[in-house]
Amino acid sequence: MYEERPALLDGAVLWTRTAAAGPTAERPVLPDGCMDLIWADGRLLVAGPDTRAYVPGEFAARYAGIRFAPGDAPGLLGVPAHELRDRRVALGALWGEAEARRLGERITDAPDPAAALEELVLRRAADDFAPDPLLRAVVARLAAGRGVAETAEAVGLGARQLHRRSLAAFGYGPKTLARVLRLQRALALVRAGVPYAEAALRAGCADQAHLARETRALAGTTLSAYAASTAAKSETPLPSGSRTTA
Repeated sequence: MYEERPALLDGAVLWTRTAAAGPTAERPVLPDGCMDLIWADGRLLVAGPDTRAYVPGEFAARYAGIRFAPGDAPGLLGVPAHELRDRRVALGALWGEAEARRLGERITDAPDPAAALEELVLRRAADDFAPDPLLRAVVARLAAGRGVAETAEAVGLGARQLHRRSLAAFGYGPKTLARVLRLQRALALVRAGVPYAEAALRAGCADQAHLARETRALAGTTLSAYAASTAAKSETPLPSGSRTTA
């Protein structure tokens, strides 16, 4: 069972997932521009930004996670996003094994691991973290379907500056981020029952064939297979927050 709610950290989502009894097929995690800090049966992990569908290879009975708004995690975790692109990394590799073990044990022993994980993030954010308004503006404009060049001009950056800032904040350049956010817009419409061709145009694709190519490239599936998989599941489609180690 998967549940989520807005986290107390601005723009973040707190989520939990409990594995069902018996064998289950893990669903691929699709790129969404986000990064997650995850507690998985006592282990603390970081899920980096994806450029392709990720299929979990290891499983835990219980998960709790914080899914950060695009661009926020590097400032909190202390590592550029591009170093974690398409990776799942133990927190100990970033913060030190002893510290990660101590934090993992504290969260595991808490009555509510999700609340304890959220408290950890809030304490860290209180030290010296504040969302970058420029990055928030970049995400907002690209999420609304604005072009990369137009976005760079609007936020007062040159193309190279925007690319450099995007690598550190999002893990990839603004063109890739724009593709990921456009695909998320389109798939949300598909889940809502909008016909493929209409969903493609409303999301900003040239046509249905364009959306089909992007779905294959970024999500590793076809539009029809994606629609069938979401229709076959009554629960919310697996989000980025359910990432596990590969």
